[in-house]
Amino acid sequence: MTSKIAVIGTGYVGLTTGACFAHLGHEVICADIVPEKVEMLRKGEVPIHEAGLPELVREGIDSGRLTFVLGAEHAVGDADFVYLCVPTPQSADGSADLSYLQSAAAEISPHLQVGAVVVNKSTVPVGSTRLVEQAMQRSDIPVVSNPEFLREGTAVDDFLNPDRVVIGADDQAAAGRVASLYLGVRAPVMVTDPASAETCKYAANAFLATKLSFTNAIAAVCEAVGADVNDVLLGMGYDHRIGHEFLRPGPGWGGSCFPKDSRAIISIAEDAGYDFALMRGVVTVNDEQFERIVRKVGSVTKLDGATVALLGLAFKAGTDDTRESPALAVARRLIAAGATVRGYDPAVKSVDIDGLEVVDDAYAACEGANALVVATEWDDFKWLDLDKIADSMADKHVIDARNLLDRGAVRRRGFTYQGVGRN
Repeated sequence: MTSKIAVIGTGYVGLTTGACFAHLGHEVICADIVPEKVEMLRKGEVPIHEAGLPELVREGIDSGRLTFVLGAEHAVGDADFVYLCVPTPQSADGSADLSYLQSAAAEISPHLQVGAVVVNKSTVPVGSTRLVEQAMQRSDIPVVSNPEFLREGTAVDDFLNPDRVVIGADDQAAAGRVASLYLGVRAPVMVTDPASAETCKYAANAFLATKLSFTNAIAAVCEAVGADVNDVLLGMGYDHRIGHEFLRPGPGWGGSCFPKDSRAIISIAEDAGYDFALMRGVVTVNDEQFERIVRKVGSVTKLDGATVALLGLAFKAGTDDTRESPALAVARRLIAAGATVRGYDPAVKSVDIDGLEVVDDAYAACEGANALVVATEWDDFKWLDLDKIADSMADKHVIDARNLLDRGAVRRRGFTYQGVGRN
């Protein structure tokens, strides 16, 4: 059954949500407040790097099922469902800033038809469903939580082939209507109360962040005792209770979700009177990982006055998102120590950090460098001409923060090699 859906916000979550619902056969209107962005999207131009999303947007436009408008009030008039996909940035104390959510709810309220369902898709603290209800002041409009579990780089596939669909509502009829939007998507649908749905998103990201911090801590232990972290994690991952996912050491975790959600769940717990010491430890271990990578660079070259080639600027491969990027966290620390950093990323063309020069290819980044750091796990970096890099660098030192390169091949070219958790 086709429904009319309005999506408020065309960021990473909103645009993916709108394009995927249109792909499932619904009529979707996406609204944003930036005129230039709306004009781009109307032409089928997608401003973010996300596999499969440009094709899905063009498919939706060509079919007539996906349109873009300026201003939320122009999208919601005859909508059966209104998805709120607005930013919830982190405040200084770690809590989420809900001003965009409240503003959007108040703006759309007068324009909603009776019987419409408002759906929170943004990552929001516990109690935000009630907050939207209060902002709208419409007792005839149910508000439902439907948190997103999208990974940047695989967002389209995650939406269309999810592990689960979580719906939180006090109104069971409204929950059932939201569930019907996902007909054709093969996944368990879990219906619960709003508070549990909202907590589920934070809990999932907090657990994955914990897994990553644990992995990096084990990598440090492996370095100390002379073990190979790849073999240790392989042995762990065969335990079906653990699994191999997120057992990959690196320079730390980042992105738009994990740092914000990890700090937010600490803040949520604190407000409720619980000291989430475990999660605070997870964040601390992550901050320490950035420093460990910098120390590895400092162990092979004097940082003050050095030139460091940084391969990778995005927080992970498959995206152009640099928010809370471990690569940039490392870059800032290197620059603070007196180094000049020259970076390259296949998807990132500019970064506003003094002392970080972004160049057009990996070889230009390595020219005259005293050390090379692999910071993002792009497959492109596996196939670089190591002989060409060796000839161009001032000193032959590689710090492979992703354990991406063939360390034997690197060493055969005369480089020193340091991975994470392996000698």
